[in-house]
Order: sequence, then C-alpha cells, then structure tokens
Amino acid sequence: MSFVYEALPMRVVFGSGSLRQLPEEAERLGLRRLLVLSTPGQRALAEEAAALLGDACAGTFTEARMHVPVEVAEAARAAARAADADGCVAMGGGSTVGLGKAVALDTGLAVICVPTTYAGSEMTPVWGVTENGRKRTGRDRAVLPRSVVYDPELTVRLPLDVSITSGFNAVAHAVEALYAPDASPVVSAMAEEAVRSMGTALPALAADPLDIERRADALRGAWLCGACLGATTMSLHHKLCHILGGTFDLPHAATHTVLLPYVAAFNLPAAPAAQQSLRRALATDDVPEHLARTSAALGAPRSLSEVGLSEGDLDEVIHQAVSQPYANPRPIIEPALRSLLTEALRGSLAA
Repeated sequence: MSFVYEALPMRVVFGSGSLRQLPEEAERLGLRRLLVLSTPGQRALAEEAAALLGDACAGTFTEARMHVPVEVAEAARAAARAADADGCVAMGGGSTVGLGKAVALDTGLAVICVPTTYAGSEMTPVWGVTENGRKRTGRDRAVLPRSVVYDPELTVRLPLDVSITSGFNAVAHAVEALYAPDASPVVSAMAEEAVRSMGTALPALAADPLDIERRADALRGAWLCGACLGATTMSLHHKLCHILGGTFDLPHAATHTVLLPYVAAFNLPAAPAAQQSLRRALATDDVPEHLARTSAALGAPRSLSEVGLSEGDLDEVIHQAVSQPYANPRPIIEPALRSLLTEALRGSLAA
C-alpha cells in the first residue's frame, strides 16, 4: 500500500463555552486589530465577539452573503484596510467563513473562525467568489484559518431546518472524499467516522434541538467532514453545487442536501470501497435512498424544484458541468448527467 496524506496546519479549540477563549486565541496569534465578520442576521453574535475582544476589535463588517459575491468581498477588504486590521474573526456559517477567506486571499490577513453551522469550510484551504453568475473556486494555503473555535452552544441558536441541511452539506464533503482520486486510508477512516457521527446526531437533534451533547457530536462530525474535504479533490457533487449556487443563487446547504443522494446513486456503483464505507457508517444497504429519505423525514427539501431550479435551467447546468468537469469516479457525459439532474429536480428518491 502506498499513498500521500498532507496534514493541514490547524489549531482547534473545542467545547461548550469556547467562545470565551476568543481573546486568548487572538493574543496567541499576535493579533491586536481584528475585524469581526458576520451576516446581517448574525450581527448580534458579531457584537458579542467584539465585546469579548475589547480593544483588540478594530470594527465589524456584517454584510456577508451566500456564495461570496465579489462586490461584498471587495467591500470587506476595504473595511479591513480602513480599520488597519491585522486579522479577521469570521463568526457564522459558510457564507461568513467564505468571506473571511476572500479577505485573506487578497490581503494575507490571518483569520480566526467561530463556526455556528456544520458547513465545514473552516477546515479547508478552498475559497470561492461569485462574479457575473459564475462561482470561481481555488485552493490556497493563505486562506486556511489559523485557529478554529468550536462552541456547540452557539449551534443551539441555529434553526432546526438549517441544522439539518447544514449537516447534510457536511456529509457531502465526507462522501466525496471517500472516492476522491487522492483519497487515502487516513482520510477514508475520518470520512467514515464523520458520516457515522452526523448520521446519528442529526435525527437526535430533530427530536431535541437543545441537546447540547448531540450538538457537540454534530459539530465534531462537521469538523471531520471539513477536514476530509480539505485533504482531497472535489468531484461532481461539489461542481454541481457550485454551478447551482453561483449561477442560480440556490441556497447552499439545501442544494447540497437535495443533490447528495442523486450524485451518490450515480457515483457509488463505480466506487465500491466508498459504498461499503457508507453502508457501514449509515447502517443501510441502500445509501442513496437512505440519504434521500432520512433528510426528507427530518424536514429538508426533497427536490431541486423546491429550492428554486426549473427544468429550463438544466441545459445551462449541464453545459457548465461538462465543459469544465472535475475528477470523478464515472465519466461526466451529457445524457447521464441530464438523467441525474432530472431525478433530483423531481425528488424521485425521496418519494
């Protein structure tokens, strides 16, 4: 057996109440003028972080948006320069973490992440910016957060529907890592445990959203899912989600949730080792159907039509996916891809 595994430099502070350690993390990194980032809906949390940082806070920027529109990224960079910031704190989910990365990519500023969802982006050197209806992505160590503070108490504030779709978004990272061209036994072990953890935690959260232990399990699973994504190459699932988000502005986590079973049904027959791992992790013989029916039973959207895609949009999605394909276990050809997307549009697996 031979493989390559490159560990990413990452410091993690995990546990209930960990947000209170944010000033110590800033001091450890030598950061004295931090710009706190959030979405408009997380403004109160940004102000809470600013109060904790005290004199080390140089200001707040609370206009993060889904898919990181380039104009928002430029405004955040301008705010960082105006504040003479030497770093950023990204408070929130994938939208805010993505904005922090966009700032870091252009300025080199250090980023501390405090995730409030299960998106997992904080564990990767992957960045993305949307401009003119296209989402550009890349990998650069410069955007990798220097420190991540995981506080399960913050995820209790997350609405249940967002918790569920965010969790399935994380699962998608681990699923693709299992059949990535640069997968390794190390990543595969992490991915299987990540899927098992999320697969157990999400139904428990649906039953009791205030269960802090299950919130911690889900956050740990999201950490592992994100780490898997950070260590491997993305495939068809992520390519399609980038198209659907960048071009059609579909909701990120919900789109991941709906699409995952259909891409799994497409790819897993060509990736038997990945399929066996997922069967063990989810305790099922039919992974795609299990993913579709479980997410639907927990209240997630069942189809791409529910999240805003129409049949007339499929030609554009297929054109972009075929013209710039990602590495994938199965060849990405137009007829098979149209069939996949049509099934996802209708939500046939969740019926």
